[in-house]
Amino acid sequence: MKTDGRRIVFVDGSMLRVVDAASREPVGSVSLGVVGGKILLSGDAVLVLAAARTERAGSRAVPGDSGVSRALLLLVDLAGSPRVVSRYEADRGSLVDARLTAGTARVVLRSTPRIVFPALPSIDDAAVRIKANQAVIDETPFSAWLPSFTSTSGATRVPVEIGCGQVVRPAAYSGAALLSILTFDLGSRSPSPSRSPSRSPSRSPSGLSRLALGSGDPVTVVADGDTVYANGTSLYVANDQRWRLDRLPGRAALPVPPSTDIYRFTTTGSRPPAYAAAGSVPGFLINQYALSEWDGHLRVATTFNNQSAVRVLNNSLTQVGLVDGLGKREQIRSVRFIADRGYVVTFKQTDPLYTLDLSSPTAPRVTGELKITGYSAHLQPAGDGRLIGIGQEADPNGRTEGTQISLFDISDPATPRRLAQHHIPGGQSEAEYDPHALLWWPATKLLVLPLTTYNSIDAGDGAAAGPGALGLRVDDDTIREVGTIERPEVRRSMVLGDVLWTLYDGGLQASSLSTMEELNWLPNT
Repeated sequence: MKTDGRRIVFVDGSMLRVVDAASREPVGSVSLGVVGGKILLSGDAVLVLAAARTERAGSRAVPGDSGVSRALLLLVDLAGSPRVVSRYEADRGSLVDARLTAGTARVVLRSTPRIVFPALPSIDDAAVRIKANQAVIDETPFSAWLPSFTSTSGATRVPVEIGCGQVVRPAAYSGAALLSILTFDLGSRSPSPSRSPSRSPSRSPSGLSRLALGSGDPVTVVADGDTVYANGTSLYVANDQRWRLDRLPGRAALPVPPSTDIYRFTTTGSRPPAYAAAGSVPGFLINQYALSEWDGHLRVATTFNNQSAVRVLNNSLTQVGLVDGLGKREQIRSVRFIADRGYVVTFKQTDPLYTLDLSSPTAPRVTGELKITGYSAHLQPAGDGRLIGIGQEADPNGRTEGTQISLFDISDPATPRRLAQHHIPGGQSEAEYDPHALLWWPATKLLVLPLTTYNSIDAGDGAAAGPGALGLRVDDDTIREVGTIERPEVRRSMVLGDVLWTLYDGGLQASSLSTMEELNWLPNT
């Protein structure tokens, strides 16, 4: 769900819907033809990131490629009645992630070589299978190893060719996949001035939309990847090597030590990114918040051999600083970097919250530690030396007991303190693993998170009950409940003016920002 301040745009299954925020009424919708996922909104342009499925029978693909997924990008024009005006497809590709900066969308796709090996169901001899597979590889044209994209606008369908000059290869092997970063300039698609979203669309004299995706100017690296972090001037793609295993029957796993490869690209304006550097760190990342660039250095938090560390890398992705020994025999549960400070939560039975001083890249250090029960799965900066933790409470043996929200005082890095806690026994929240599901509204200090409770402390044991969303007022030293929204499957929340909007699988609700009482209910029909 996204907004430009006057329209709310969201995906409901295979439908993209638009609601006018002022009238609180739907003003348009369009069928996407596929189930949509993440969306990026810039002016009158909406980029929908989806996946199409195609089955292939009687063949076997290279390791790591299921052969049934195709990344699909759909460009929707909102100038008038919404309509899909352009498509971008990746053959044998999957979406890694995407970022929008100042109207420029950068989409990271993962693709695998288009090689189909013979099934050979009646042959048990491994040597015969290997020889047959090698013969297929020998006969495969070079073009099959490169990504294959198609861009469609109107009735024009154009293949996007990837040349050798657009492909770079890091020094170390990082899997059989290829990562391609696509760039789409959506910034020039400004919203139609003062036009009601329900009026006639703005079209060119020929009747065609003024929007098109074009080639995407792909930049490809021979590597795998699963985590994307960007800050406007750099884009990083990280590859967790724990999953780089050969899973074919009868084959042993590759002897790969747990590590994370990282690739840095520089980004300028709406130009394609430039490949800048590659590096590797021991251990694995928990999510994108474990990466942060500050003053020309990348900070990386990883867990390795049941202890965690924060490493500082320079622009060449060479390590220049290290602070380790965090949470011995524990794993990282959440990370947050704020300017030259870092905050790391590890957990096995108790929850140490570590505060880090990262002001000197070559000499990072731990400044404080707070041990409490439970853990925070997400850390939300709340200004004025405050940090909010959303996670699970636990007993002294580490047995989880339901959702908890903690308010931490981090004003003194040497002595972090928990000022308040709100515990929901048997609770679970999507915000614990997807921060997009969390709403923090600093103006009124309102925290809204989706919530499901169970009639047993063991998560998932028993029938689900309780509110669909919980609103909390988080002041300087207290947490108090504002209200609840009694609808199941809350997915996203946002604020426009004095209205709180919450998205469900079945519709969109407008509520009072101060009381969370229902104002409008818009079912997805």
